[in-house]
Amino acid sequence: MQRDEFLTRVRERGEYHGDDEAEQVSKAVLWVVASRIGPTEAAAFAVHLPAPLADALRLERGRPESFGRPEFLRRVARQTGARPRTAEWDAGAVLSTLAEAVPADAADHLRGLLPSDCADLFGGPAPA
Repeated sequence: MQRDEFLTRVRERGEYHGDDEAEQVSKAVLWVVASRIGPTEAAAFAVHLPAPLADALRLERGRPESFGRPEFLRRVARQTGARPRTAEWDAGAVLSTLAEAVPADAADHLRGLLPSDCADLFGGPAPA
């Protein structure tokens, strides 16, 4: 998926005002994802995304951190300046688009690396 298409889908799902806002939210969510999954897996996943979105995953952060859904959403909210409920909406807009933009096995792998209670943010049912 090309950058413009990715941002259009995020913009429509998140009901953002434009591609700039969709890109800002996308980078924020991906930045939090990268801190949860670690640099090696983040870099491997980034190859499936268009620049500059892929760059948000490639930022070196050291070891992956272990945290659940509340902390995941708190970090997204901190990155975007939003409330936690808005952060949930933002994360869902980005992660559900991500699930469509990358090969199914890559999306499933990423879903498995994030807290299990974040699976719904990818849209659709979680894999069995």
